[in-house]
Amino acid sequence: MSSTTAKLYPPSKNPSPTPNSLPTLLQTPSGLAILELQGSINLPQDAHGEPLKDVELGRLEFPDYAPDAIGTAWMKRVHMYIGQHQRLTGEVKKLPKALAVVRRRQNRVLQGSGGTYVEEGDNNLEVVEIVKYKLMFGSRPEPVGTAHAPAS
Repeated sequence: MSSTTAKLYPPSKNPSPTPNSLPTLLQTPSGLAILELQGSINLPQDAHGEPLKDVELGRLEFPDYAPDAIGTAWMKRVHMYIGQHQRLTGEVKKLPKALAVVRRRQNRVLQGSGGTYVEEGDNNLEVVEIVKYKLMFGSRPEPVGTAHAPAS
């Protein structure tokens, strides 16, 4: 049995933009979150059956959130509008243990007490963000009129 090690670094002060096909992290009024759905999302497809690029999945709305409010009562209700006619209702839950989002980073030139040196190894990781919440949608979508639909 072989093992591999990786060095883990804190977030960099000046993050360098990296081309990434992953979506940006989900931001709630209380911080970053992950999205938990019971079911699957069927994305629109082109004529060849491939999912369309840059499709908006939906819009999140926190109807009870007020910036000056104290407490977490607003976390009991969150809506996710999908298209023009469906709405999921869920809630924001604090994770029992926070999750770290990490990414591989390129070796850097660093300045140390012994002078300038280049990091070595292919397994250098850095913490990008800490996720403390999740959005849970456990019920089926409910139909809504176009009055509440996202603006297209």
